[in-house]
Amino acid sequence: MAIRVSRRKISNYIADQIAAGHEGKKLIQELAAFLIDTRRVKELELVVRDIEYELTSRGIVLAWVSSAHDLTSATKIAITKLIKDRTDAKNVELQELIDPALLGGIKIDLPGQQLDMTIARRLTQLRTNVKEL
Repeated sequence: MAIRVSRRKISNYIADQIAAGHEGKKLIQELAAFLIDTRRVKELELVVRDIEYELTSRGIVLAWVSSAHDLTSATKIAITKLIKDRTDAKNVELQELIDPALLGGIKIDLPGQQLDMTIARRLTQLRTNVKEL
């Protein structure tokens, strides 16, 4: 009978390894092999989310930054400072996504938080407010 390892233990292990500086690519391969071997592939998104939360508790924040255009280095520095101030993170890893549908502005996705300062969101808010009048 195989012993089932909880998602919490899996995410703690991966977060500990990342915080210790181990190679991310190898850890991803190990995680994928484990999930396939234990037939838990459907839990991948949940495990990734749990790892992100565990990393946050260790002072490492993974942030997905969406914008309509490439970010300048000054903007990246400002976003990193904003995230550090809001989360008390020691390290911030920015992942950039280009989404022309946003029109302008940025959207920052953090584990458990989202800051949406896009033009698309503002237009949606404006439409909603006009309908309420």
